[in-house]
Amino acid sequence: MPPGKPAAVTSPAPPEPRAVKKTASRRHAHPVRGEPDVKGANVISDDPEPSATADTAACTTAAAQRYATIAEQGGWPVLAKPMKRGQAAPQDVATLRHRLAVEGDLPPTDDAAARASWDDTLTDALKHYQARMGLRQTGMVDEMTLAALNVPASERAKELDASAHRLAILQNFPFDQRYVVVNIPAAAVEEVEGGRVVHRYAAVVGGTDHQSPQVQAKITDVIANPTWTLPVSIIKNEVIPKMAKDSHYLSRMNIRMLDARGREVNPHGIDWSSNEATEFTFRQDPGRKNSLGTLKINMPNNQSVYMHDTPAKGFFARDYRFLSHGCVRVDGVLDLAAWLLEGTAGPDGEAWTVATLKKLVGEEDKKAIRLKQNVPVVWLYLDGWSGSDGAVHFRDDIYALDQEQASTPVSQAK
Repeated sequence: MPPGKPAAVTSPAPPEPRAVKKTASRRHAHPVRGEPDVKGANVISDDPEPSATADTAACTTAAAQRYATIAEQGGWPVLAKPMKRGQAAPQDVATLRHRLAVEGDLPPTDDAAARASWDDTLTDALKHYQARMGLRQTGMVDEMTLAALNVPASERAKELDASAHRLAILQNFPFDQRYVVVNIPAAAVEEVEGGRVVHRYAAVVGGTDHQSPQVQAKITDVIANPTWTLPVSIIKNEVIPKMAKDSHYLSRMNIRMLDARGREVNPHGIDWSSNEATEFTFRQDPGRKNSLGTLKINMPNNQSVYMHDTPAKGFFARDYRFLSHGCVRVDGVLDLAAWLLEGTAGPDGEAWTVATLKKLVGEEDKKAIRLKQNVPVVWLYLDGWSGSDGAVHFRDDIYALDQEQASTPVSQAK
């Protein structure tokens, strides 16, 4: 199956130096539906092919077999060092051409073509490869691109095989409807309609210590100005230590303590050197400090996870976006919410738009908006996948799930 070519994207400025390995992402300015001033309404790729369709499992299985064959035939050459146009030795350029030709980013070359200097065709092929890896399309072999190029074909085959196994559970997913895909290793959210991606947003997903689960559910409503009920783990690991050092932390963060009857409790009567506080409910009021931001996208499921806004918009610009406690923060959440609410009557019977959602948020009252028709959603762990266009994509196995003997099944939400 020949690889297809993803649509071009524009790369931002180089990221800040990083001390740990990070999965690359890109931000790309995208026209916002009727609201050019909405913050965060960006996509990270213009590739119209969704991460998950009815054909993805079969295509990914076929790709796994193709990469296994490549490995059996000796794999691909290893590149010794970073390189860029105009500064690479002829032999290194020839090796790069051969490396890109093995996966199909370049057509097979004869001896004369293999000895050619670095030209626009090679740069375009390298950018095509970087797009498939979710890397910034620099057109040169930087450190992250070099690391990706040198992953053995046998390892790529394992990634594809593991992802195909995780996709198999979706055989009854309603791909014929409008739906949402969260690809966890890609840290991306896709809204899909008519089999094509309408928007793909940067996301912040769970860190390695607070992994986002694989879950299948239905989006039922959008909540404006949500409150946030803190989980016990955060109360124990974050709130208690902070209150022990600063007795005004809760009031500063607009967090109230409630007893079993919902009555407010004075935090100054709590022993913060113990775990006494875990016996109470901690609820953060709506507002600009609320950890859920302005909107929460509700999707009832047995993992108690959801998608939401965040006051920390700067995280969306990072390459490494595995920073949440398991829920998914969405860049451009107002646009996603407006898309989800298409067909749902808004104020005065008009359609919901980004503008009307912003106005509702500005009223600062908590309000739940029920979708006229639920929208299917699936959170998937795909560090390797292929679609009907033939392009094979890879991301870092950030949770090391491929090392497990059995892949974690996708939860079926009730």
